[in-house]
Amino acid sequence: MSATILDAGVLRDRAWRALVWGVIAFFLVNVGLLIVAVATNSVATRWLGTWLPLAYTLDWYVSAWKEFQLDHVLVVTVVVVFSVVFLSLLIGVPAAYTLARKEFRGKRLLMLLFLLPLMVPPITYGIPLATVMYQLHLAGTLPGVIIANMIPALPFVILVMTPFVEQIDTNIESAARVFGANTRQMFIYTLIPLLAPGVLAAGLLVLVRTVAMFELTFLVAGPDTQTLVVALYYAVFAAGVRAGQSVDAMAMIYMAITVLWLLIALRFVNPTQLVSRVKEHPVKG
Repeated sequence: MSATILDAGVLRDRAWRALVWGVIAFFLVNVGLLIVAVATNSVATRWLGTWLPLAYTLDWYVSAWKEFQLDHVLVVTVVVVFSVVFLSLLIGVPAAYTLARKEFRGKRLLMLLFLLPLMVPPITYGIPLATVMYQLHLAGTLPGVIIANMIPALPFVILVMTPFVEQIDTNIESAARVFGANTRQMFIYTLIPLLAPGVLAAGLLVLVRTVAMFELTFLVAGPDTQTLVVALYYAVFAAGVRAGQSVDAMAMIYMAITVLWLLIALRFVNPTQLVSRVKEHPVKG
């Protein structure tokens, strides 16, 4: 009897695993086929009613580059992304240190406020934000786009960095002060090296989020301050007749750039090992 129950449990376990892997495989195959279809169409001279295109060409990429002014769009995207990452880390890391080390009234309420831009859909606060930006004459400008993207990025950095700061023993800071380090020296030479895994992780996640941030950028960007994801939207839905291959070529450029930045970031940071890397710095008695 017990053997029969055991066999039934093993079968259920195997069936559940097969179902989970089947769903994952179905999802991955569909995503892969979608990417292959877009990539194939972006290099096809004509693809209609046949399994494969009749001929292949890279002219659509040249056409997309010129038609959508991708050189300017890419420069704007790089400036916005790295400005948001730099400013978010510059402000967010000290703020996270303060929240981790200080106790004060309203701390939980403040942490809840930091969570709101991450939990609420960007479009809900994006429209009032755009209204304020237009009143301040910041809409359509590069600083306006950077500020809009920092609204969800800065709380994200603070929430990511706070646990990293809390894991560092305060005795390390006390020892640095005993040896004559002031607050700035202690922060730069003692804490920053220990917080490096968290800083890199926060920067990586903010970079990816900013590249893909559509709603806020769309609401405040102007014709000369569009990032790549907004330019791609206009390429698809703006008035006028455009070749589908040209739009697909632009989509492939966007995907390639996003994946490239992600791979470069992952070359230096492994997010699954961040917490363990912080714990690798034991306190020596």
